[in-house]
Formats: sequence, C-alpha cells, structure tokens
Amino acid sequence: MKIVFIIIGLIVLAIVLFAVYRFITVKRQNKKLNAERFDRVKELYEKLESGQELTEKDVLPFAQNLLTRQTTFQLLADHDKTNLFPKEYNTLIKGAESNLANWLEFPTELDACPDEIEHIKRVTFDFDGLNNFVHYEVFKYRVNEPHWAAKDGWILGVVGPYFDDSKPYDFPQATFSRVSSTLEKVTPDDEAKWVHDNIANRR
Repeated sequence: MKIVFIIIGLIVLAIVLFAVYRFITVKRQNKKLNAERFDRVKELYEKLESGQELTEKDVLPFAQNLLTRQTTFQLLADHDKTNLFPKEYNTLIKGAESNLANWLEFPTELDACPDEIEHIKRVTFDFDGLNNFVHYEVFKYRVNEPHWAAKDGWILGVVGPYFDDSKPYDFPQATFSRVSSTLEKVTPDDEAKWVHDNIANRR
C-alpha cells in the first residue's frame, strides 16, 4: 500500500512540475512574441508619438500586413487618426482576419501566422430565441512545410461573436481554431456552432 501512495505521489509531482515548466515556458514565449509585435509597428508608433505628419500611404504597409493590421488600427484610434486607415482594410472581415492571425501566432495555438488565409462565410445564430443575432466569421487557413500542421491542408478558424452594430475592429471574445478541424472533417457551420456553444457561451 505504501508503494502505491509513493507512485501516486510521484505521478502528482510530475504533473505539477510539468505544469510549472509549461507556465514558465509559455510566459517567456509570450513575452518574446509581444516584443516582436511591438517591433513590427515601432516605426509607426514613434511617428505617432512624436507628432510627425502621416499619410494613408505611410499607414498602408501596416494595414496590409495580417499581423500588424489590428494593432495599427488601435494605434491610430488612440491618436484620433483612424481617417488614415485605408478603407479597403477597414471592414469587419479584414479585422476578423487579422484577429485570427494574431491569435494563431501564440505559442499555445498554431505558433505561426498562416501562409494562406481566406474568408469562407458568416454564420449567424439567434442568441436567445428573441431575434438577438450573433455572427461568426469563418475562415480557412493553411501553413507550408516544415510546419507540423502543413500536412492537414485547409484548417477552419472562427472569429466572433459579432453583433449587428459591431464595428470592424471591435474585439471578438471567442476567436478560436481547433487545429484538428479541417475542411475535410468539419463544415464551416458546424465549426461556428462548436465555437458558439463551447467558447462564447462559456465566457
């Protein structure tokens, strides 16, 4: 009996040590990622902070980039200069696309920005049966070799919920992608429903 307790104790200790290691590792990776994200928009940030004259042409490269688009809009909003944000990227779908790419880049998720990403459709649910609708934008994305997910082909990602009056860069609370949810296995509607039931409704 004593040996059983020792074995159980060692198993529990191993689990605790792994959890601590994982927490420290992820925290370190997130800190590094945040520094990289700032470096991407540092030039724009410094120009805004110093009051330099900016044009839409200056902002365009940052808006085009999936990984800087969302931050760029927020920086401009903080300085009351959203009029400089290119109109073709000031849409809900473009905002959702950037949000998904940034979410996927986290080490605990895909740990990479997709090499390709495409919007598939909007999926809508009646949230409470009283014609209060919520919307989810569904995307497909894929990565190239040598990334471990390259073999899976097109994978589904869901961003939302959005509402009828949502603005393009409102923060969606339930961005999610089950990397195992490929287009071959799951429909866009079913994946949006899964996110709605298991992520959005549990927050």
